[in-house]
Amino acid sequence: MLNHVENGQTEGRANPGRGHNLAHFLPVLGWLRHYRRPDLVGDLLAGLIVAIMLVPQGMAYALLAGLPPQVGLYASILPLVLYGLFGTSRTLAVGPVAIVSLLVATGLAPLAQAGSAEYIQLALTLALLVGLIQVLMGLLRVGFLVNFLSHPVLVGFTGGAAIVIGFSQLKHLLGIAMPRTEQLTETIAYATRHLAETNLVTLAIGLSGIAILLYFRQGLAGHLRRRRVPENLITPLTKSAPLIVVLAGTLLVWGLHLDQSAGVKVVGDVPAGLPPLTLPTFNLSQWQLLLTTALVISFVGYMESISVAKSLASKRRQKVDANQELIALGIANLGATFSGGYPVTGGFSRSVVNFTAGATSGLASIITAGLIALTVIFLTPLFYFLPNAILAAIIMVAVVGLIDVKTFRHVWRYNKGDAAALLVTFVAVLFAGVENGILIGVAVSIAMFIWRTSKPHVAVVGRLAHSEIYRNVLRHPVQTCPHAIAVRIDQSLYFANTKFLEDTVLRLVADRPEVTHFVLIGTAINFIDASALETLQALHRELR
Repeated sequence: MLNHVENGQTEGRANPGRGHNLAHFLPVLGWLRHYRRPDLVGDLLAGLIVAIMLVPQGMAYALLAGLPPQVGLYASILPLVLYGLFGTSRTLAVGPVAIVSLLVATGLAPLAQAGSAEYIQLALTLALLVGLIQVLMGLLRVGFLVNFLSHPVLVGFTGGAAIVIGFSQLKHLLGIAMPRTEQLTETIAYATRHLAETNLVTLAIGLSGIAILLYFRQGLAGHLRRRRVPENLITPLTKSAPLIVVLAGTLLVWGLHLDQSAGVKVVGDVPAGLPPLTLPTFNLSQWQLLLTTALVISFVGYMESISVAKSLASKRRQKVDANQELIALGIANLGATFSGGYPVTGGFSRSVVNFTAGATSGLASIITAGLIALTVIFLTPLFYFLPNAILAAIIMVAVVGLIDVKTFRHVWRYNKGDAAALLVTFVAVLFAGVENGILIGVAVSIAMFIWRTSKPHVAVVGRLAHSEIYRNVLRHPVQTCPHAIAVRIDQSLYFANTKFLEDTVLRLVADRPEVTHFVLIGTAINFIDASALETLQALHRELR
């Protein structure tokens, strides 16, 4: 017998009522009630490992977003605490992610100089708008709207964005100044023209970082298993690669004074201490300029988050509440607004690590936030000599996993139309920009839905012998009446398919002049809009 699980909480609570409703809105009340001492070990280990990943990733993704590195750390404190309290997933790791960081950079670049005070203020405002949109969507229970972005389109968008992100880091990897642009062709062309300006020391540091990260990601686990290293140590060791390259790169630049002798660009001063209370701008004209970007981040961030949350929850027979997840992510983004951060969402790789390391509740997220806070208070002076090339290497290796060739092959074999939508979105992101690419992807998803539903399956049916069961005349040996046609519609009727229905019915009747009775079977129809009703009434009048 399967135990019923709701919002990640096992059955067996007290009587439903006010406590149940409060626990639904504040899931921490649910998992705290059933929390056991052995769970703390898993949460502590998971929180530590994710923090080790998040410190360098947070700074790297802030750099990608055009923000100072400390903003990525700030976005990894209060938002994680708030999600741990309000989120229904026990293993989702919230924080800065690559795709959202790229969208932030794309949306803010035309409005202010990257890294400037105005730019940071706009990032806070963007986080506010994203938070408000997600909370509102959750309260109105309209999470279904994200279904307009189909999975193939999301795969195409993510793959295209990953390539754009990777090439955007060329300036840090090569050590050359490059103008920010969302056009991939412009980035490649500029890098090619200025290739002779490459700082070879910077390039060597970046390539070394990439090599180490790839080895830890793909080869180290097998090597450790051959050495019979315990499995519970393999995950912490393999996932510590970002921290290791950060430490190695920092020590190298500091020890050899490469920032002065070789011109290696470094992070520089990172303010110590917890972030102060920050306020967004309440200028409505700026809100209007940011609204499109905020909507895109709200949808894309939520889809990335909910997909990994549901996937991990299913492995433990837990369940996540889609609308409560919207509220939790929205509250996390509101927290980022007032704590010096920028838009956040659930990250795939960190969530998988959180799950594998044994996280059992939102406490793991809170522990991660606590460790990041300690880092910000005591360790930020150590990041002064951290080379930007190492942060670029972390980003480039992280986004490699976002290019899902396996899914494309599967979609291509299964449905060429879905594969075409994937490719259109992928190409649009590369050559029309990230925001335009996702909007084109949504348009393609909606267009394909309308196209598919505009021609519903229509079957002429007959009765199976010695029964009252009716089946398709093309698939079963059935009995039919020469003076009657029975037709079954296997889909709801709405404005886009009424013309097809009308043409099909009139054609069937025209092909059978002897028919005097027409029967329309609508057992599979669960919705009829006004246009379809008008068509049915017109057919009734015409066939009388």
